[in-house]
Amino acid sequence: MAEDFSTDRLDLAHIQNRVRGKIKDHVRYDFSPLQNNLLKSFFDLVQEYERLEDFYRICVVVLLETMQVENALYLLDSDEKQLKLVCNSREGIIHEPRSVPTGIYLSDQPYKTENSYVVPIYRKPPQGSSENHNMMRPDQHTWRDDIRILGMLEVSPLEKLDEADLFFLEKYANRIGFRLHNRLLAQQNIHHLKFINNLVMDIEHNVIIPNMYFKHLFNQLRKKIGEMQELELEMTQLKKTAGVNDEACKMLIDRLSNLRADLLGYQQEMLKHHANVSLFLESLFRREHFERGHLVLRPKLCRVEKEIILPQLGQYKSRLKTNKITVDRPMGMDTEEIPIMVDKGLLAQVYANLFSNAVKYTEEIIDHMGKTRKAVAYGREIIDDFFGPNQRGAKFNVFTTGHHLSKEEIEVVFSEGYRGPNSQDKPGTGHGLAFIRHVIELHGGQVGYEATGQGNNFYFVIPLPAMNFLRPWPEDGSLNEEL
Repeated sequence: MAEDFSTDRLDLAHIQNRVRGKIKDHVRYDFSPLQNNLLKSFFDLVQEYERLEDFYRICVVVLLETMQVENALYLLDSDEKQLKLVCNSREGIIHEPRSVPTGIYLSDQPYKTENSYVVPIYRKPPQGSSENHNMMRPDQHTWRDDIRILGMLEVSPLEKLDEADLFFLEKYANRIGFRLHNRLLAQQNIHHLKFINNLVMDIEHNVIIPNMYFKHLFNQLRKKIGEMQELELEMTQLKKTAGVNDEACKMLIDRLSNLRADLLGYQQEMLKHHANVSLFLESLFRREHFERGHLVLRPKLCRVEKEIILPQLGQYKSRLKTNKITVDRPMGMDTEEIPIMVDKGLLAQVYANLFSNAVKYTEEIIDHMGKTRKAVAYGREIIDDFFGPNQRGAKFNVFTTGHHLSKEEIEVVFSEGYRGPNSQDKPGTGHGLAFIRHVIELHGGQVGYEATGQGNNFYFVIPLPAMNFLRPWPEDGSLNEEL
């Protein structure tokens, strides 16, 4: 809290300095009453009108009505390569493409033509920089000013403009640029949101619904495997009734039996992977997520070990085995399942991330018996009063053997984008633990890390309703109806 307070004080002091600086700037500008009224009219009108084309009209008409000067707005095209006339004080919006008049060109400095004054229109500068400060380029120490130019403002006739007018027009062009930049960003965001909403509908129509057809194919494959079994039985029976004692016939039956067993294994594995992918697709691409701009939970009563932990552990079984990592299952968790309301799809991804990390970061250690151990373990415990008096929590643990995290790592390990010093040669983005934290906090829970005697325990705690208690879960599902 002290650090937050100190940061707030620094931010307040920074704003105070900016306000003082602006007051001094406007005293130094010494705009005339007419110029001040022009700016006030501009600010009022751009808040009143929302359409971008009306914004363009306001930019030119305000100058025409107050200073009695003709003017034109030239902006870069969508590729930011060429200037195009978008609006002028004679015709309004220019709908048809028109070549830029001779003498008008992109520049980071104001310039005069034979009969007009042309001023650059800059984008909004980055936060904390003054309006005349050059932007920074990622690969250089300074940006070229033309990188942040949106277009040019032309005002004529030149003979009606004195030095004070020229200075004012530069400042006015800055005001246009700042507000135009914000409007273009808002328009871009609207387009992005429309695209995302359309993408979600496309995913639902072209991915999620067709994905359901795989289930039909798996069922058909299972039927064909059943037919192979029937054929195998018929061949065996035929061999007996015909009194054939041919070794070649027996070998054929054995091959058919082995083939059926292999196909059945593949079919079951494919079915498991399909169910897992379908679960992830459904939970990540819900339309509500995109409509509301955040993850939306669909909690259901769930047996966490049976319905979430074991299926996800099965997805990583071969990789754990390849890395010679053993899995220690808890005693009694299956017989004392806690009925708990969770979003099954999102919580499954929490465990998927934890087991994925286990594959990558579990290390071999020497245990207290002097034996080598390389293992992952999971479990669950009930903690009374975790979220306050009479507010219990279910703590779910995933332990891995290995070196402990440092104090510095513990503070940031659940932060977005963080990757530890031992992750440089391993694939990943640093998003997994941040995702876990987000999902668990949506459930009203907390995440954490503990250093243990032989390794590291990542855990999360989810609130338990007062009516929840330890007892076996009826196989007939009657507890669902009761709750």
